[in-house]
Amino acid sequence: MFLLFGGDFDLDHIRDTIASLEKESAAPEFWNDSSRAEEHLVRLSKLKDRFLPWQALREECETVELYLTLAKEEQDEQALEEVRNLYKKAEVFYQRLRFQTLLTGPYDNANAYVQIHSGAGGLDASDWAGLVLRMYLKWAELHGYTCNMLEYTEDEGGVKSATILIQGSYVFGYMQSEVGIHRLVRISPFDKGNRRHTSFASVHVSPELEENIDVEIRSEDIRIDTYRASGAGGQHVNKTDSAVRITHLETGIVAQCQNERSQVKNKSMAMKILKSRLYNHMQEQQQEERLKHSSEKQQIAWGHQIRSYVFHPYTMVKDHRTGHQIGNPQTCLDGHIDEFIQEYLNQKGGTEKVECV
Repeated sequence: MFLLFGGDFDLDHIRDTIASLEKESAAPEFWNDSSRAEEHLVRLSKLKDRFLPWQALREECETVELYLTLAKEEQDEQALEEVRNLYKKAEVFYQRLRFQTLLTGPYDNANAYVQIHSGAGGLDASDWAGLVLRMYLKWAELHGYTCNMLEYTEDEGGVKSATILIQGSYVFGYMQSEVGIHRLVRISPFDKGNRRHTSFASVHVSPELEENIDVEIRSEDIRIDTYRASGAGGQHVNKTDSAVRITHLETGIVAQCQNERSQVKNKSMAMKILKSRLYNHMQEQQQEERLKHSSEKQQIAWGHQIRSYVFHPYTMVKDHRTGHQIGNPQTCLDGHIDEFIQEYLNQKGGTEKVECV
C-alpha cells in the first residue's frame, strides 16, 4: 500500500507546483490581469482538490507505519489490533481515491443536473420514475451530497418529470454512468389482475458549468413557456405561473425549473440547465463522431436501455453494458448503486479494475 503513491502521479511534484502557484498569487501585480488571475486560481483550486486527499492519505499511512513499529517492539497485541483497524480505514480511503483516478474528464469533478422522465405506461411508468428519483436521492444521501429539487411534475400520482441538482465532489463523473433508459419488470401494484408490467424511465445527466463557459443560445432558437407548478412547493409556487420551461428548437432539449418563487429566477436556472445540456450534447456528438472512425465497435450508452430491474418472475438487477448483476433489486433502489458505477467506469476507462468503497 505504501508504494502506490508514485503510480498515478508525482505527489511531491504537485505539492511543489501548488507552492509555486501560491507564491505567484501573492505577488502585488497578480490582479493586474483579472482574467489571467482567475484562471490561475481555478488551476490552483483544482490541483489542491487533487493533492490534499492524497496528502492526507500519505500522512495516515505514515501514522500506521509508526504505530506498527511501536506495537511490534512492545509485542502489544491490543496495539496490533488497533493498527489493523487503522490500516483498514486507510485502505478504504485509498480505494476511494484510486477510483477517482478513472474520472479524468474536464467536468468529472463538477456538480450534476439529473433529469428523470417517465415513459409510456400510465401509473406504472410514473411510479417507476418516482422510484428512480428516490434511488438517486438515497445515493446522494449515502455519499453526503447535497440535493436541490429544481423541477417536479406529477403524473397520475407519480412523476412525469423531475430535475435535481446534486452537489458534491465528482458527482458528474459518477452520475454519467446512469444516463439512458432504466427498465422495470414487476407485478403491477395498480393491476387488479396481478399481471406483470414493464415500465421505462429515462435519465439524463449534465454537468453544472463554470460561469466562464460560454454556450451561445440565440433567442430565436428557443421557446419559453410559463406554467403553474404541479408538484409540491408551497402556496405561491402552486398558484402562480412562475414555473419556466425552455425548449431548444433545433435539438428538442427541454430545461425547466419551478423551485423559485420568482419567474425571473426560474428562467435563469432553466437557462443554466439548458446551457449545461447543450454543452453535453455537443460533447456526445463529438464522441459519436470519433467512435465512427474507431477500430473498436463500441456502443454509445447515451439514450439506450442500460439497466433492467426485475422483481418477477425472479429478482435481479442487470447492467446491459457491463453484464454486472446483483440478485436484490431493493438494495439498488435504496441507493446502493456504486458497484454498477464502478463496473461502468472500469470498462469505459479500459484500466485495471479498482474498487469503489
